Amino acid sequence: MSQSLVTMSYIVATILFILSLSGLSNQETSRRGNYFGMLGMAIAIFATVLSGAVTSYAILFSALAVGGLIGLFAAKKVEMTQMPELVAIMHSLVGMAAVLVGYANFMDPSTNLTGVEKTIHEVEIYLGILIGAVTFSGSVIAFGKLSEKISGKPLLLPARHWLNLGLLLGTVYLGYVFLHQTENGGGLYPLLGMAVLALLFGIHMVMAIGGADMPVVVSMLNSYSGWAASATGFMLNNDLLIVTGALVGSSGAILSYIMCRAMNRHFLSVIAGGFGTASGGEAAVVEGEVHPIDAEETARLLLDAKNIMIIPGYGMAVAQAQHTVNEITKFLRDKGKKVGFGIHPVAGRMPGHMNVLLAEAKVPYDIVYEMDEINEDWDKVDVSIVIGANDIVNPSALDDPNSPIAGMPVLECWKGDTTIVMKRSMASGYAGVGNPLFVKDNTRMLFGDANKMLQEVLKALKG
Repeated sequence: MSQSLVTMSYIVATILFILSLSGLSNQETSRRGNYFGMLGMAIAIFATVLSGAVTSYAILFSALAVGGLIGLFAAKKVEMTQMPELVAIMHSLVGMAAVLVGYANFMDPSTNLTGVEKTIHEVEIYLGILIGAVTFSGSVIAFGKLSEKISGKPLLLPARHWLNLGLLLGTVYLGYVFLHQTENGGGLYPLLGMAVLALLFGIHMVMAIGGADMPVVVSMLNSYSGWAASATGFMLNNDLLIVTGALVGSSGAILSYIMCRAMNRHFLSVIAGGFGTASGGEAAVVEGEVHPIDAEETARLLLDAKNIMIIPGYGMAVAQAQHTVNEITKFLRDKGKKVGFGIHPVAGRMPGHMNVLLAEAKVPYDIVYEMDEINEDWDKVDVSIVIGANDIVNPSALDDPNSPIAGMPVLECWKGDTTIVMKRSMASGYAGVGNPLFVKDNTRMLFGDANKMLQEVLKALKG
């Protein structure tokens, strides 16, 4: 394939990637956005294979076969509840790829650059390995936290900010040493030292972030993986990889910023500590009487209500209750009830987690609302059902300045007539924070597996 045709293919692929991001910004067009992305990637791979830059087709097709089989296996076997950790571990692979490509470029004997071009190329290698190493180690820790192999509580080391500053200054100094040693054919040892510091920085950064901030972390790591891919594109002199990485990096950064604004948080404060850090005092102890309820009473409350709001959380994902929720929603709407869904920006374990689950269950898009759209109208809600959520409906975020989640906007469902909270137990949420909502006078607790209890509610409704 001629170079001009390869360039044209890359331009078409870039346009498709932009259309993909545009489509993914809206629930109704997200499926089309995925198709655009897949088509763009297929064109990019096809053009690269036929570009003449490939030296061994056997290695290339072997890698494509292995990667394709792994992707196919993951798509078939990974549950929807495991999507956040899958996304995190995929980000780690992008980071590791950037590190390996960086070292391969550094040790490539065929490189004959001189002067400024040589310096620029070495800076590209250094930055590519740095970003890739941070992305890799941070994503592995995020995977461990999301899969609950590592505690979701933040690890707060003494003088952790000074430690981060020291690691940053260490990478800058090693970069200076690296550029000077490469003039004499060296540079490997400072490059290895920087990689170690970057790996430690990624581990420490994510370990210090609390559970409630994990959706922001996933979005942030998505951005890092994009910049790592872009750095790889510079090293390989591949325009498409540069552009694609920049698209992913910038979109991930914008999403992280939007989520932090929605949570009334500063991005740097999330990275520096996240929820679950000490806030100057002890959080208030949750005291009061719990009011249990059963499935039949829940059904009666729903049948008597006119305006119903459902708040899904990670517990709904764990119980895989979204399909039963949709059946109840259809039944109530057929009875003339107004039913809506309230989605918090950090509900679940990754950005848009609840939206994905509801879309999978074919819940209509027009009854799914963001927090800002409904938080002023809770006084009009007769019954709200909280399904496996905790931190996103916690009143202490608003009225307890010592709470680890103080200042985070939450869905103020307690302002409605009745709130039904579905949980397996009275345990705290992912951020490890007690919830006063559970003991409010107008709150009823429906204990048990969410899917099982909702099926009993549906049976009682129909009966």
